[in-house]
Amino acid sequence: MKMKKLLVVTAVSATFFVPLSAHADDLLTGDARLACEAILCLSSVERPNECAESLHRYFSIKLKKPYKTIQARKDFLNLCPSSREPNMPQLVNALAKGAGRCDAAELNKIGHYVGLGQNRRFVVSKTKPSYCAAYENHEWTTVKTELQTVYCTRMVRSIGAFGSSLSHSQPHTEKYACGHKWVDVK
Repeated sequence: MKMKKLLVVTAVSATFFVPLSAHADDLLTGDARLACEAILCLSSVERPNECAESLHRYFSIKLKKPYKTIQARKDFLNLCPSSREPNMPQLVNALAKGAGRCDAAELNKIGHYVGLGQNRRFVVSKTKPSYCAAYENHEWTTVKTELQTVYCTRMVRSIGAFGSSLSHSQPHTEKYACGHKWVDVK
C-alpha cells in the first residue's frame, strides 16, 4: 500500500523532472521547482543525480538555531504548489523535521558515555527521536534505519578446573556484544 501511494506521488512529481511538450509557462522554475523536486527526493531512500541541485538547495538552508533551520526548510518545501494537496502538509512537516537528521550517521551521534578512564565509551541510543518515527513511518516515504548489534573481541584466559595440573590455558579471543549502531536500510 505504501509503495502504491509512493508510485502515485512519483508519477505526479515526475512532471517536475521530465519536460514534456508543454509551454514554458506550464513548467515550474526556480525555488518552486527545486522545492517540488526536494519533496520527491527526500521521500525516497534512492537519490538519483537529478536530486543533487534540489537537495543542495534544501540542505544549504542553515540558521543559528535548529528550530529556525527546520522552519526555514519547511517554508522552502511549501514553495511547491503541491504542498497544499491532501496529506502533503504532513509529508512536508515530516521531511522538514526528519530529513538529514534521521539517517544512520546522525542517529549514531545520539547517546551517552559510560565507563571511566580507558574503559570510557560512547553508547548509541537504542530509541529514535519521535520526529524520526514520523519521517520513516509516513505513508509516502521509503526511508528506513534499523538497529544492529555491534560485536567486539577481547583476549581471555580460561582458568582450569580446581586441582588440575594446568591452572591456566592459552589466551584466546572471544566475541561479545559490546553495543549497537544504526544502519540505513536500502
